[in-house]
Amino acid sequence: MIELIPAIDIMNGKCVRLTKGDYGQKTEYNGSPADMARRFERTGFKRLHMVDLDGARAKHIVNIDTLKDVTASTALTVDFGGGIKSDSDIEQAFANGAAMATIGSVSVTDPERCLAWIERYGADRIILGADVRNGKVAINGWQDDSQNDLLPFLDFYAAHGVKNVLCTDVSKDGTLSGPAIGLYRQIMQAHPTLHLIASGGVSSMEDIRELDRAGIPAVVFGKAIYEGKIDLEELWDWQKG
Repeated sequence: MIELIPAIDIMNGKCVRLTKGDYGQKTEYNGSPADMARRFERTGFKRLHMVDLDGARAKHIVNIDTLKDVTASTALTVDFGGGIKSDSDIEQAFANGAAMATIGSVSVTDPERCLAWIERYGADRIILGADVRNGKVAINGWQDDSQNDLLPFLDFYAAHGVKNVLCTDVSKDGTLSGPAIGLYRQIMQAHPTLHLIASGGVSSMEDIRELDRAGIPAVVFGKAIYEGKIDLEELWDWQKG
């Protein structure tokens, strides 16, 4: 059964969703991130994916107080990303309750630092953020495209012990247009032992069922919940079987 991971994206301490990573296409939702996290927990979910969008753009963590509010008021296993660029950033994330850190830009711009973090904290606590646009890994809050092709990038990190990969097809994110099933199948064919977390485009229960049928280990979803396209309680009942 696919692992279900609700998401909270944060700007100025509030829950938001962008479309295709465009900071100019922002939708803000009622309720604080901590309120939303408690709702996820009450429903039965155990994991939470949090993204500091301000941090991703500023290239350092910004919304650390929001992370602290969530981890202090829930027992959710939180993976936190966005703006983790320095040793201080990752230490700050873990010190404020994050169980795992999602590392995106640094894995491209400073692979030696990323590998050092994997060695220091353990592969179980590091999630490789492999966000892709037009076949290339996108960085800095998706504002820039690197020259790294996705599959060789994954080959490198898998060879160095990475176990967890979060892959967002940027062209799908926030669009409610369906996930990039073909892309995820391609990744799993190349690296069947990775714990791949699909992200972007989920619009319905059927999308999640399709990912499950394709053998994708986990999925992050956000906008479909906030927009009422998926009912949380129905989703959790399906997860329980």
